Amino acid sequence: MNTDADSFPRTDEPAIELDHATIENENAPDECAIFPREATEDELMTHWITAHDESFVSLESMR
Repeated sequence: MNTDADSFPRTDEPAIELDHATIENENAPDECAIFPREATEDELMTHWITAHDESFVSLESMR
C-alpha cells in the first residue's frame, strides 16, 4: 500500500516549531500570523504566513 507519506523523504532533522499571533483588525477580518518560533527579527520579516477566519476548517470535516 502506497500512501502520500511514503513519497516524502525521511529526515533526521527535527520539525520546525511554529508560533502564532492573532492580529485584530477594526475594519477587516482578524488574521492569524504563523511563524517559526526561533526566528530572528530579520527572518520574521519574510518567514511568516497569515490566515483569515474563512481559511480554517475543523479537523473532523477533513477526515
